[in-house]
Amino acid sequence: MTRLITLSRAAHLSGMTRGALQKKIREGELPSFDGMVSTEDLCRAFPGCEVEREIDESGAFERIVRVRDEAFGRRVRERMLPSQEVLAQRLFAQGQEIAELRRHLSRYHQLVDTLRGDIGEMCKHQPDGALDALAARLDHELAVILGSQSEQDTFAMMDDMLRAIAARVTLRPSGREFLVEGNDTLLEAALKAGVSPGYGCGNGNCGLCKARVVAGEVRRVRNSDYMLSESERQQGYTLMCAHTAISDVTLEALEARGAADIPEQEIVARVRAATPLADDVMLLHLQTPRSNRLRFLAGQGVTLGAAGVSHDFSGEYPIASCPCDDRNLLFHIRRDESDAFAQRLFAGAIGSGDDVGVRGPWGDFVIGQDTERPLLFIAAANGFAPVKSLIEHAMAAETCESIALAWTAARGGHYLDNQCRAWAAALDDFRYLPLEAGDGAAAAAPLLAALASSGIEMRACEVFVAGPASFVDAMRAACDGIKMCIQAI
Repeated sequence: MTRLITLSRAAHLSGMTRGALQKKIREGELPSFDGMVSTEDLCRAFPGCEVEREIDESGAFERIVRVRDEAFGRRVRERMLPSQEVLAQRLFAQGQEIAELRRHLSRYHQLVDTLRGDIGEMCKHQPDGALDALAARLDHELAVILGSQSEQDTFAMMDDMLRAIAARVTLRPSGREFLVEGNDTLLEAALKAGVSPGYGCGNGNCGLCKARVVAGEVRRVRNSDYMLSESERQQGYTLMCAHTAISDVTLEALEARGAADIPEQEIVARVRAATPLADDVMLLHLQTPRSNRLRFLAGQGVTLGAAGVSHDFSGEYPIASCPCDDRNLLFHIRRDESDAFAQRLFAGAIGSGDDVGVRGPWGDFVIGQDTERPLLFIAAANGFAPVKSLIEHAMAAETCESIALAWTAARGGHYLDNQCRAWAAALDDFRYLPLEAGDGAAAAAPLLAALASSGIEMRACEVFVAGPASFVDAMRAACDGIKMCIQAI
């Protein structure tokens, strides 16, 4: 039986990204109806897509699992079932739907039986070959329907199972969708899917993640101290950080559509670790307090300063982690004699357990909402830091058609080369071009030549360039007429 399902459901059932489905729709290979696709058309566009893809013996899958665990922090290794209470409520709701469907089927069955009886009586009193043929056809068609199960029926059953495991959330007025899986709250699921709703503490204290439930049912799964007013409760408001979805839900919520929608914040974070990535690059891992998280968009940066120390010991750095990474903030700090904060970090004056002041975010080096065009990221040296944040966000959102990364650095300067190669080995439509051409203005020409020889058409892509000012200026001059989002590090 043909069924219309949303793109997010279709992506999960087919194993494809939403970007791949949207590309099929644009090219006319997959019909869509008001943002929905039919299971019949999905089967035709992706034959055998329910079969698990083969995994090569190169270890790419294991590498990408490790990469994602490190990059996204608290990601689950396998899809988890929701809590027993939530699962029971979802199954109860599905049971009600099945009972109603059975009642309808019973009525149709009675209608068919009555029709067959009437035809039989007519054949007795008015022998007619046409009536006999009609009765035989009716019996044959019923036998075919009852004895067959198509691939579409398999999709329908898989969709029913998925609805018990994961509820779909639609946000208004943007129309964006995401799935709530496992024990995630509405807020956690939104951030993992690359959505940027309004929130503050993420811990049920501030009330900034209030959203109005337009349709569907939610359930409280986390404690919260913030009290909704009686008027808000009557209007259906709920806290996204403390509730999960029981059924498919439609929410009315504020979202950040750009950098201008993110307010400046000041928090004190704690150093979890400071580990070398290379001789001149340090990975600084900060963790924000549970009651005061940093809200930012992928690609933005902040000002870091040693807590309790003069403001002279501060610097501006891009965030190298994704907003979906919960409370964890990662930075790639390069050794720089003119950077007092970096000097203290490399000297060991800032270490595990120390407090660091965080002010921001700043910058508009961000991906536009629901970008569907191919994404091209160009990084020089530690310009890879904000690019890494953007790539992880794009993978979480699954809306772009493809991702390409070109990273130029001096010999030995690709300090996370293994991670990039793992992305390329294990992710569909991801290309990685490492170049040992340095990170200055002279690196622009060989990088553009490598892109041209690889067949990547810059004009067809959303282009993001990050690196030292000299490299960024050279790229801007060489690519006159090509729209690019630029970030000088």
